[in-house]
Amino acid sequence: MTGDGPSGRLANFDHGGSFDLDVTQREILDQADRFGRNELYPLANRMDAEEWWPEEAFPKMGEAGFFGITVPEEYGGVGMDLFTSGLLLQAFGRWNHALALSWVAHENLCLNNIYRNANEAQRKKYLPDLCSGKKIGALGLTEPGAGSDALGSMRTTAVRDGDHYVLNGSKIYITNGPVADVLLVYAKTDKEKGAHGISAFIVEKDFPGFEVAQKLEKMGYRGSQTGELVFTDCRVPVENLVGEENRGVSIVMSGLDIERAMISPLCLGVAERALELSIDYAKTRKQFGKPIGSFQMVQSMLAEMYVHVETMRTFSYRGLAVAEGLESGSGPRGDIHMLTAASVMFAAQTTNKVLDLGVQIHGGSGYIWESEINRLFRSTKLLEIGAGTTEVRKMIIAGELLRDMK
Repeated sequence: MTGDGPSGRLANFDHGGSFDLDVTQREILDQADRFGRNELYPLANRMDAEEWWPEEAFPKMGEAGFFGITVPEEYGGVGMDLFTSGLLLQAFGRWNHALALSWVAHENLCLNNIYRNANEAQRKKYLPDLCSGKKIGALGLTEPGAGSDALGSMRTTAVRDGDHYVLNGSKIYITNGPVADVLLVYAKTDKEKGAHGISAFIVEKDFPGFEVAQKLEKMGYRGSQTGELVFTDCRVPVENLVGEENRGVSIVMSGLDIERAMISPLCLGVAERALELSIDYAKTRKQFGKPIGSFQMVQSMLAEMYVHVETMRTFSYRGLAVAEGLESGSGPRGDIHMLTAASVMFAAQTTNKVLDLGVQIHGGSGYIWESEINRLFRSTKLLEIGAGTTEVRKMIIAGELLRDMK
């Protein structure tokens, strides 16, 4: 069936073919999994208990070659692709989802965005230290009064003053904010133009007028540092403007599509670990003289979890594959925009279902704060909110499906 309607557009859309991993991709996933298990998993308990940030983690990840995946070697990167980044995130999410969240905020929201949109001088100045893990990156978009309407309600301003822009305003719920050395920050350079008067800037933590107002303590993903950032007459050199003035919206929108594609494998990693823990528990926990895995109701829950995880895997890989087609500054593009929103919506909601079943299988022990399944359960809600809420994702999908409606 063809045509201009949703059925025709969906039927004709190239979703990227098969999503079985090839030999190289499996090796990369296995290597990242081993690193996550050996280096990141031992940090997870303390991070969750104390909202502790392990300062040695990023340099270790950089030394192992786990930063700058999409960045060419000339800037200190690895020179691979977005799909590979997603595989690393999946593996890290299995073993330390909090650190995985900080990794993707650094790698995707900051580092990859700078590479895709910055000029040559900016790339040479900032990318090598971000790729090595010597410096930590973050993205500043969300504001206290601007969440889902981040562009339209943005109040942070940037006014040209000679060789600088002067930034005033605040950003909130910023992953890596309290520990970031380099931030990609959005501000309005022309308030009259609304969302089309936004520009992007690279801000260093030592710039005068920048401060971390507070570190925020979260329900889940604890240890991944989140904070409120304040700009009070913060002076940013003109050469730190990314792209053209008032053209930041295209950077935001194309970046959001990639961010949504990248969040899905994080959900997948969390769900995979929950299934693994639940299988192990079902084999070893005994009631009425035999393992609870021998009871049909527990088997039913495990079967549901498995189906959810495998379906999520296919959809997540599909989203990563199509997001590869986004070009620098291209903004949302029809089916890609719709599919990345659908991918993360499905992954986030399905992870919630998987963890709900996982805690049920664990029973009372799953309700205890210190248990690993509980730590995973507390993480589920964030990714139904971050990078656009579930409701925003539905609006994107429906908007694309009904685009030709009169």
